[in-house]
Amino acid sequence: MPTDPRGLRSDAPLLDAWLRFHEEGPTPFTIPGHKHRLDLVGDVVAGDVPLYAGLDTMHLTRGVLLDAEARAARAWGVDLCRFSVGGSTHGNQALALAVGRPGQRVVVSRTLHRSMLLGLVLAGLEPVWVRPRVDPAHGLPIGVAPQDVEDALRRAPDAVAVLVGDPSYVGTLGDVAGLAAVAHAHDVPLVVDAAWGAHLGFHPALPPHALAAGADAVVTSAHKTLPAVSQAALVLARSERIDPARLDAAVEATATTSPAGAILASTDAARALLERDGEALLGGVVAAVAGTRARLARIPGLLVLDGAGVDPTRLVLVLPGTGADGGAVEADLLAAGMPVEMADRDTVVAMGTLADTAEGFAALADVLETSIARHRGPARPLAPSGVWAVDPVVAMPPREAFFAERERVAATGAVGRVCAELVAPYPPGIPVLSPGEVVTAEALAALGAARAAGSRIAYAADPTLGTLDVVVR
Repeated sequence: MPTDPRGLRSDAPLLDAWLRFHEEGPTPFTIPGHKHRLDLVGDVVAGDVPLYAGLDTMHLTRGVLLDAEARAARAWGVDLCRFSVGGSTHGNQALALAVGRPGQRVVVSRTLHRSMLLGLVLAGLEPVWVRPRVDPAHGLPIGVAPQDVEDALRRAPDAVAVLVGDPSYVGTLGDVAGLAAVAHAHDVPLVVDAAWGAHLGFHPALPPHALAAGADAVVTSAHKTLPAVSQAALVLARSERIDPARLDAAVEATATTSPAGAILASTDAARALLERDGEALLGGVVAAVAGTRARLARIPGLLVLDGAGVDPTRLVLVLPGTGADGGAVEADLLAAGMPVEMADRDTVVAMGTLADTAEGFAALADVLETSIARHRGPARPLAPSGVWAVDPVVAMPPREAFFAERERVAATGAVGRVCAELVAPYPPGIPVLSPGEVVTAEALAALGAARAAGSRIAYAADPTLGTLDVVVR
């Protein structure tokens, strides 16, 4: 029988419903097709309970999802919350549909996740790009500057929203309060993709979450920094500048009609755990990361990010001063059974969550120390990724380019043409080219350098970069 080891029952209505389903052992004549038999395809389907005729009745008469969403809204101090089983991808695209109408402009951080950029395609919104500033000391983005958003809104006074991502993929933090002040001075909402920040605001050592800092809407992944099942995410919003009915309609338009109950229940359980025990659990990981940072900072040439501009639960190492290659260090970590969130030639990023322990981080530090010593070489200059530096040249709206007739041409012959696809090195998964942008020599050089350094070219039709899809002239 499934158990609730942390005693979260009654604090988490969806978790209660999930446990009750297993305790009662019904004989369903509904989906899912495996009917909870583990002898057919194995334990892979264990725990899979639908929302409809599972956690709730087919008519949702128990209201457990609405109850759980209301509890999450209260936890983050906002008017409304919607759970997603499609990750922050679903939430971002729903918000794109909610904040504007086809042909309207929005100010958008260039380093947002591809889901929001493709959300622009779905919604027909036209981007006014702003690029996060890069810290010359470590070559990583430090957030969009409020002044840059102010300048963008002055250039585009008809813009209907500001869309940014914070924290960044590498754990750096921007001035969300400053961005909110600028957006609100122009009477437009600030929407924050905080996929990597579900834990923020729940421990004194952590910065406030984006909503507490003034954002109007946030998308956050409960499966990234909280202990929820993969694809679990929340959309949280205030109603002053976000129309609740419009947001609800957008969420429903882009959601599955067969949501996985286990994902929903885990989201509810993660919220309840965060409210009840989050401060104690997060305190442990903050201390573990701080200790690991201090230990690794003693390695000659290694730059360990620290301070107010970095998530205290993230370990970010900048390697050029050691001469070691991040790809080689990652290989050693994989051999030790310790995959990290990101590694490229110059950077290694390890995530800490409330599930981590001091012992685990000590073991990680052991491997990192040995690996960096093993691969040490002559120090090399810091070379910031072109991902953070290429300025897009917009030729047509993303939606128009996405649906335009396209042709595949040699990449060398694509310069000057309008890109019809999204192309991003992974990591970090930030697009260098998006639909509607002119293919420039600078963009191709940045993509080529990223691929040569070991990054996978994601989302492109031709990941070798031998060809690109462009709009037919």
